[in-house]
Amino acid sequence: MQLSKRLAAELFGTFWLVLGGCGSAVLAANFAGPVHGLGIGFVGVSLAFGLTVLTMAFAIGHISGCHLNPAVSVGLAVAGRFPVRDLVPYIVAQVIGAVLGALVLSLIASGKPGFDLVASGFASNGYGDRSPGHYSLAAAFICEVVMTGFFLFVILGATDKRAPAGFAPIAIGLCLTLIHLISIPVTNTSVNPARSTGPALFVGGAAVDQLWLFWVAPILGAVIAGVVYPLIAESRSGNAQKLALD
Repeated sequence: MQLSKRLAAELFGTFWLVLGGCGSAVLAANFAGPVHGLGIGFVGVSLAFGLTVLTMAFAIGHISGCHLNPAVSVGLAVAGRFPVRDLVPYIVAQVIGAVLGALVLSLIASGKPGFDLVASGFASNGYGDRSPGHYSLAAAFICEVVMTGFFLFVILGATDKRAPAGFAPIAIGLCLTLIHLISIPVTNTSVNPARSTGPALFVGGAAVDQLWLFWVAPILGAVIAGVVYPLIAESRSGNAQKLALD
C-alpha cells in the first residue's frame, strides 16, 4: 500500500478516535436532557474510546495497520513490526487527524448556548489540579507508562501471526476500554500523544504546559512493551513476527 494512502488512513482514523472518544466525554458524558440521568458517564466514555479503535481497526487495519497513536507506532517499530523510516510521517498524520477531530468537536460543542470550551476541560488530559481525581504528577506518569505498556503488549500479542485470526480489533478495542475504566480518574486517560495534543491545543494554558507528560510517558511505556514482548513471544530462531494487520 502506498505511503500516502496509509497516511490518509491514519489521519482519518485518528480523527475518528478524537471525535468519537473525546466527543463522548464533551457532549454526552454528563448530558441530562429532558430526562434526568441520560448522560453516559465515564463508563460510556470508556466504551466509546474502545469502539472508535475497534471500528477503525476493521475499517483501515488492512490499509495502514490502524495505529492511530504515535506511541503505538513507536512501540511497533521497537518490536520490529513497523519500519522506522515511516515513523515521522505516521506521527505527523496522527497529530493532524487529532487536531482536525478536536476542531470539528469544538465547532459542534460550541453550538450549545453557554458552552465554555476552556472551562469544560474539553476532554484534555492532566495531573495535579487538572487530574479528575487530583492525582499527582508521579501517579499520572506511572499510570500512563503502565497503561500504554500493556496496551502495546495486547496489540503485539493480538496481531501476532500465531494468535486467532480476525479477533485482534476486538481484543485491542476492549483493552482500550479497560484502560479508560482504570485511568480516567487519574489523567482522563491519554495512552496516546496525538489524542492528548488535539484537545490541549484548543484549551491552551495548563493543558499545553502539561502535555509533555502525555508524550513522554506513553512513548516510554510503548518502548518497554516493544522490548519485552519479543523476548517473551519470539521463537527460538528469533524471527520477529510481522504485524498481522499490515
